[in-house]
Amino acid sequence: MSIKGKGVRAQPVGQLLRTRGALAPLIHTAGILLEAQEHLLATLPDELKDHVRVGGYRDGHLTLMTDRAVWLTWLRFERQRLLSLLRQLPALQDLQGLTFKVRPIRPTYTPQAQTRELPEAAADQLRECARDTTSPRLRKSLERLASHGGQNSQ
Repeated sequence: MSIKGKGVRAQPVGQLLRTRGALAPLIHTAGILLEAQEHLLATLPDELKDHVRVGGYRDGHLTLMTDRAVWLTWLRFERQRLLSLLRQLPALQDLQGLTFKVRPIRPTYTPQAQTRELPEAAADQLRECARDTTSPRLRKSLERLASHGGQNSQ
């Protein structure tokens, strides 16, 4: 089996993504959504900023998501004002309407650092095991573990 090269030169990934690639419409839509989200956050009242997100854009309708029904009611009352604000963006000049959905908005999860403490007595036990071990790799690992003893408890 032979591999034949095509007569077409390879093109940079950036060009494929921005102009003709299958991902180009997706990247374009993501840019529109990001711009709409930033513009919306700049115009919303402070108490509402953490509760409203732009969800999607399809067929001239922008979806706004909120985490509570009370904010949904507020958004419905402010529909015309929000439409006029969002139509100020060049990409959303042809915006036909807004769709509202209640969905939980989850903040980004950052796990808290867990500090581990190794008591000095446990470190001494590990050092004794390291002295009695014939394997150099195991001895080195045990000594490294024992070196953590008493660091956090001092």
